[in-house]
Amino acid sequence: MQETALWQAVLGEIELSISRGNFVTWFKHTQLIKCKDDLAVIGVPNIFVKNQLEKKFNELVVKVLAKNGAQPKKVEYKIHTGIVPTQRHGEPSGANNHAASSRAVPANQLSIKSRIADVTHSYRQGLNERYTFENFVVGAGNELAYAACQAIAQKPGTKYNPLFIYGGVGIGKTHLIQALGNAISTGRNGGKVIYASTEQFVQEFVDAIRFKKNASSFAGFYRGADVLIVDDVQFLAGKEKIQEEFFHTFNALYQANKQIIMSSDKPPKDIPTLEERLRSRFAWGMTIDMQNPDFETRCAILHSKSSSLSFDLSNEVVEFLATRVQSNIRELEGALNQVIAFCEMRKIEPSLQAVSTMFDSGRSRPKHINARQIIERTAKHFHISLEEILGPKRDKDIVVPRQIAMYMLRSELHLSFPKIAHELGRKDHTTAIHSVDKIEKELSYDGTIKQNVNELKERLYA
Repeated sequence: MQETALWQAVLGEIELSISRGNFVTWFKHTQLIKCKDDLAVIGVPNIFVKNQLEKKFNELVVKVLAKNGAQPKKVEYKIHTGIVPTQRHGEPSGANNHAASSRAVPANQLSIKSRIADVTHSYRQGLNERYTFENFVVGAGNELAYAACQAIAQKPGTKYNPLFIYGGVGIGKTHLIQALGNAISTGRNGGKVIYASTEQFVQEFVDAIRFKKNASSFAGFYRGADVLIVDDVQFLAGKEKIQEEFFHTFNALYQANKQIIMSSDKPPKDIPTLEERLRSRFAWGMTIDMQNPDFETRCAILHSKSSSLSFDLSNEVVEFLATRVQSNIRELEGALNQVIAFCEMRKIEPSLQAVSTMFDSGRSRPKHINARQIIERTAKHFHISLEEILGPKRDKDIVVPRQIAMYMLRSELHLSFPKIAHELGRKDHTTAIHSVDKIEKELSYDGTIKQNVNELKERLYA
């Protein structure tokens, strides 16, 4: 039990540190088998995951284990037969028999083609049954998106098609669109539901070209869907050939009245280097901005999650966590997992004093930052040079980042307006006053400004 709780806490932190595609592909089907006497043994489903964790992610795993109270001198990754990758919806059961027979063949007799097929097959994760409408907590920031998904579940392809949901990281977009997929696949309408991350779509397309596979089978798989759900479509940016393939897939499904659902961290108009024909099609149906959860919603999420884990939390502890973690749901769940692991490993009750002590002495304490770091991070975030943000140019793509930098200096470091003006190379401190007031007002109604500020804060304290 202790290993399970510890590993859940570790996975919660790792999910915040790497991309969703990497987390799903390399960590989703792992488990902590043993953590004792300076040795941690982690079970993995196959040799590909084992190699990747050893070569690329071992240092991260060791670091996060240490943060959660385990400090093994050595971490081993072993292929564990008890871990079975999730079978995607609609896959014939014969696939398991084929896999079993493949294992009976000596490794050196496996063809290159079959090994490639195994890797590509692992990209397709399918819907996660844990994501349902029933365990999705509805609040002011997501109620419109939730209502739209409920309507689509009743009659896919006829209402709000395509549905485009966007918002910051870790606010429940993936949960909601997968819950919609699960509701359709198990509902009376049924149909073939395909869920894919953009990373999966890109990787399969690249493999189809690289290994000279039948490109029509790749296209046929996605165009044969009754409902296509694509997560994180912002990663299509800059990939011209893949955008063209996605354009044709989108057209084929839309013309056949099939439902298309997409998520992104920004609205279609703000996705850079996205073809105009895709940008306009993404906005054909309904585009919804999901906001960060408010205090009441964060409390409800903590109550729901802790209840599902059979772990009782008092209202004062829930309110403490909801106040402490305000950025996104993923970080909120990570904090909860850390509390559970902390209390179970020490066999103590999750009192307010114990939880607050854990956070005050742990990693959540913000690290020290200075004005220069804020200005440099802001310039980097908006892809402009330090000279431009400090210079005299008045172009909009430079002025807005400069104003946000001034706001951050005021909100995070509480600098005086004359000091802010000096740090940004301005002579008149009234410029700083105007900039801070402007950003403060726009945060209440401009989702793009709010998202940029939240992302900057996350990166500053990461």
